[in-house]
Amino acid sequence: MMISSRVRLLRLTSGLTLMLASAGVALPAIALSDIKDITPPAAESSEPASNEELDVIEDSIPVIPDPDPLIRSPEQEEAGDIEDMEPAGPPAEVIYDIEKAPEPVRRMRELIIEAAKTGDISKLKPLMNPGPDQTVVPLQTPDQDPIEALMAISGDSDGIEILAILLDIFSTGFVQVDKGTADEAYVWPYFVGKSLGLLTPQEKVELLRIVTAGDVAEMQEYGNYNFFRVGITPDGRWKFLSVGD
Repeated sequence: MMISSRVRLLRLTSGLTLMLASAGVALPAIALSDIKDITPPAAESSEPASNEELDVIEDSIPVIPDPDPLIRSPEQEEAGDIEDMEPAGPPAEVIYDIEKAPEPVRRMRELIIEAAKTGDISKLKPLMNPGPDQTVVPLQTPDQDPIEALMAISGDSDGIEILAILLDIFSTGFVQVDKGTADEAYVWPYFVGKSLGLLTPQEKVELLRIVTAGDVAEMQEYGNYNFFRVGITPDGRWKFLSVGD
């Protein structure tokens, strides 16, 4: 099919305009009436442009790819968010019945609760199993006393906030992690073993009894619970009181 010289010129002009615009060069507006027909005289060229010449012209015009959709449907957004936050494996079983935990675990949980109710954080120290297997807590220095370390991260100077957090944590369900290994433990709260993106409305209420809505929003960016958690070994040793991922 023959293409007139005016059409070829319009294509070349459009291609040049796109290339210069992408380079940030401003061009004056050109009206179609300002484009002169530069068709050569019939005497100079009696043969139409070959297909190869037309292909070269068309190939010189930059092609703008179709953009990806900028707006996703609510269903796509929700599916994507849940997929990002789902854990690699199946969620741990959430247990509410404390009677399903071994008796040593139940006993240590009760001792911690009773110590926390006194309002005296030093009452926790005898439960921390001093020695090589001492309860792991967030330390500022390797040789720091565990009670002093807890008081240092408490919102008050007496460590009462930590005691309140312990009581709130033990009021929730729990999960059994690393079953059958040396790291096996019963851990509170159960949010440690469940993606925040999969929480039911009732479970969200339980989470907000421990942390603020602002804390939850921050956790959802990572998809996991990162506040305080308590671990007790099957033989009743208080393994850790930690905070973070």
